Amino acid sequence: MKAVFLDEQQRLNSVLNVINDQTFQLESETLKLRNEVVNTRKHFWDEIKVNTDSFDDFLETVINLRQEAQALAVGESTHHYASKRLAVLHRMKSVPYFGRIDFLEEGFSEQEKIYIGISSLMDASGEDFLIYDWRAPISSVYYDYEPGPAQYTTPGGKVYGDLKEKWQYVIRDGKLQSMFDTSLTIGDEILQKVLGKGVDKYMQSIVATIQKDQNRIIRHDQGRMLIVHGAAGSGKTSAALQRIAFLLYKYRDRIKADQIILFSPNAMFNSYVSNVLPELGEENMQQVTFQEYLDHRLSKDFHLENPYHQLEYVLTAANNPSYSARIKGIQFKASVKFFEAIKLYRETLEKSGLLFKDVKFRGKMIFSSQQLSETFYREHISLSFQSRLEKLKDWLMNKIKEIEKVERSQPWVEEEIELLSDETYHKIHKYLAKKNGFEREEQADYEMDQDALIQVIVRLKLKAVRKQIQTLDFIDLEGIYKQLFTDPLLMQQQLKVEVPDEWQAICEDTLQILESGTLYYEDATPFLFLQELIQGFQTNRSIKHILIDEAQDYSPFQFEFLKRLFPSAKMTVLGDFNQAIFAHASGVGDFQTLNHLYGEEQTEVINMTRSYRSTKPIIEFTRNLIANGEKIIPFDRAGELPVLTEVENHTDLHQCILSKISELQSKGYGSIAVICKSAEESKAAFEALNKIDGIKLIKSGTVEFEKGVIVIPSYLAKGIEFEAVIIYDASENVYGDESLRRVFYTACTRAMHVLQLYSVGRPSSFMQKALDGNLLQHELTS
Repeated sequence: MKAVFLDEQQRLNSVLNVINDQTFQLESETLKLRNEVVNTRKHFWDEIKVNTDSFDDFLETVINLRQEAQALAVGESTHHYASKRLAVLHRMKSVPYFGRIDFLEEGFSEQEKIYIGISSLMDASGEDFLIYDWRAPISSVYYDYEPGPAQYTTPGGKVYGDLKEKWQYVIRDGKLQSMFDTSLTIGDEILQKVLGKGVDKYMQSIVATIQKDQNRIIRHDQGRMLIVHGAAGSGKTSAALQRIAFLLYKYRDRIKADQIILFSPNAMFNSYVSNVLPELGEENMQQVTFQEYLDHRLSKDFHLENPYHQLEYVLTAANNPSYSARIKGIQFKASVKFFEAIKLYRETLEKSGLLFKDVKFRGKMIFSSQQLSETFYREHISLSFQSRLEKLKDWLMNKIKEIEKVERSQPWVEEEIELLSDETYHKIHKYLAKKNGFEREEQADYEMDQDALIQVIVRLKLKAVRKQIQTLDFIDLEGIYKQLFTDPLLMQQQLKVEVPDEWQAICEDTLQILESGTLYYEDATPFLFLQELIQGFQTNRSIKHILIDEAQDYSPFQFEFLKRLFPSAKMTVLGDFNQAIFAHASGVGDFQTLNHLYGEEQTEVINMTRSYRSTKPIIEFTRNLIANGEKIIPFDRAGELPVLTEVENHTDLHQCILSKISELQSKGYGSIAVICKSAEESKAAFEALNKIDGIKLIKSGTVEFEKGVIVIPSYLAKGIEFEAVIIYDASENVYGDESLRRVFYTACTRAMHVLQLYSVGRPSSFMQKALDGNLLQHELTS
């Protein structure tokens, strides 16, 4: 074995020499390319002779300009790709590869040694692979097979053969530390080392430890929708990010990073996962939260409630008299039933109910809402809804031309001219001179006609009205949406939709909040959908793939909306309904409601039941908190039992937590989270624990994931992991309602190595099964 190890180190040294040679050469080329691009930009116009004396001269100028622009674009593109490759080579210096398969292809007599790393590497001749990219077709054998018959798929078809041996390498800073001959996908030795490490500020690439079920997600390539339903800690997010890297590699001639969007749960999560693709030599995709999209579209007209404010209400306002109606309203407005009702409602507006705003100019009404309504429902009634709106818009624009002529003779125009600033006067003078054919050097000689000045002044003043008409902003969208709730019988009698028993109270609550200028989170997507159905859908066909993480937090309504928003995109959907903590998901246990989006033949569901994040004792405890938890399979990583400590009051609680954090820090834990049920509880806990040096309170607006000691609400901790987790108060008083079971489970599953629970008084009944099974160490303070 020692001789084999020495041979492998010698090969590693040889590979590193090739990497160093290519790095040196590419650094020189990159510098040269950079200087060429800078020089081209600097002297861009020097190479172009601008001549517009004749059409031929003008055409020659345009051709020269296009040629120079193309040359610059090619230079910038070449420099960009050279820089990307150089960054990959620098990463490969530390860990050139992590695995090897010895594969004998069918029909050949000699087996080939295939070394696998984050990127391909050719030898100096450019003919032989020293390293294969982990995304290459043959690399799938490493992840999917034990020694024996194996196959992989290429664009030319399937390749069959025998996997003779499979090796794993631990290489650090260019030195071979250890190597394993394994018959498993990924040997426990390496995975144990990876999982046993501490938490970094950013999520790391998992290419060296991809498991078979994760590889299936990464390389999945059929249909329009892939749904990954995975247990907490199963690696579904990591696998999905590697999937994006795989798609960018496989379809590099058809799809770019900016044609992929990740919808993530919050801005802090965006920061946490932002390192994965760059680590693999790929550019980051677009990252956005659904709330950011809603803000972009609606915040100019409403104060928008965000999902965490909604959830804070759900977690803390159970004693509110309108609580039950609000919860039922959230669930109804999130449903496919309400989605279909909105579509049907828009159809009824073709006959009646479309409301308009008065159109005003200088404080005076020029078109009344009634006049607009009568015109819409009287004229062009044989045309489609959208065409009738276009005709109404055209009619209004023609009327504006008539109004413009009348306004030119009104006294206010002379007053405006007298009040013109010198700057504005000169801008108008320059505009009219240019319009009348005066060259730049002749514009000072232009004598501005008074009538022309009047026309410009009136046109400028009517600009806002024209914009209101062009954007269909004269339609009273808020009033139209309110109509759904003004008459409680509209939904049942006209639209034939079955509504909740509390519909009257839901209507009153919705109207009250709309009157205040606020839009509930559960109303935002339905309102926007109705707006799109009336004004025209703003689809985005450039996006080719969307990735939705924590998908259990999205309503069926939101999925329907996203499908229409991105009609050319495929979807990868990741979630865990055991962590479905939003009110709209109450009672829902899987993603069956999504099968109809693209049809079952275009949809595949992959279930991931093995959990890697936490130690075995922690997983055995957390899986007892939920129904069907026995289906979750823990990775066999040793650790201590979770501990439940009962205290008598909050003074004792805070003293215990301070002592526990000090103990954890002394043991070297660098990522410790005190997880509370809500933001309200988090604020109180933070104020009590602020003696801890560097402690931070995480809020819904926190942008960057922080190491150290943090206090965080349960719902913001989703998707993130911590070396040690302290559940602030796991008492029956805090987690007593069955609706909070998933919240509690989500909080507990954030722990990697240590899980400490405290209870002020009687512990939550959620833990009784674990206590009976001795899966939890139970302590009482004196």
